[in-house]
Amino acid sequence: MVPVRHCSSAEWKELRVAGNSARPGASVTSRVLALLGAFDTGHRALSLSELARRAGLPLTTTHRLVGELVEGGFLARRPGGDFVVGRRLWDLGLLAPVQSGLRQLASPFLHDLYGATLATVHLAVRDGISALYVDRLAGTTSVPVVSQVGSRLPLHATGVGKVLLAHAPDDVRAAVLADLPRITAYTVTQPGRLQEQLRRVRRDGWAQTTEEMSLGACSVAVPVRSRSGGVVAALGIVVPTLGRERARLLAALQVAAGGIGRSIPD
Repeated sequence: MVPVRHCSSAEWKELRVAGNSARPGASVTSRVLALLGAFDTGHRALSLSELARRAGLPLTTTHRLVGELVEGGFLARRPGGDFVVGRRLWDLGLLAPVQSGLRQLASPFLHDLYGATLATVHLAVRDGISALYVDRLAGTTSVPVVSQVGSRLPLHATGVGKVLLAHAPDDVRAAVLADLPRITAYTVTQPGRLQEQLRRVRRDGWAQTTEEMSLGACSVAVPVRSRSGGVVAALGIVVPTLGRERARLLAALQVAAGGIGRSIPD
């Protein structure tokens, strides 16, 4: 028997993956774990054959299980055919005390933004027709905020959501515009009015809401762009009221968003 307690972490991983997948009568669970365990920092994208080899599974078994994992959102297939860790698995990872790449890169800028404004700060990405909150720093002012890290909120009723929706593909905007539930008395539920707001977001580079998600809470948000210019996230601030403070908050947001964007690897 191999004395596992003396193995390095890398050796233990190889033994665990190979053992779980190769032994006769291995359970479906152990095979799935072997497939997920095939990914690491040096293997972020794998072809089907690479997955089979690293997991020690037959190609036919790998094909079937990977298809189910993709359907469940635990893996995702890139246009080139390689597979990567999916959003659902990432969601579960948020429940553990670890940080995702974007969250880790953005963290210093979020803390600087919070220090400059003392407002609640949000970092979000689009997930389908929802805004997925990647990080949040709570402000000192008493503002009703329903967001939590890992939570999803409607794109049409949040500042970060409107930024993400404005830069979303046409079919995503069409799907959202077809169903605009009213959350508060101030939620924009008229498709034409929301479309005009989204046009202004694309033109001006920022969005705002006034008690559309929660009564007593207003927000302003800007896009986070990669070096290539694509919108990869949205950065927002929630305060009791905007008023004359909007220009100052907007300037602070734009500085922080620019810093995050420049930190994202090409």
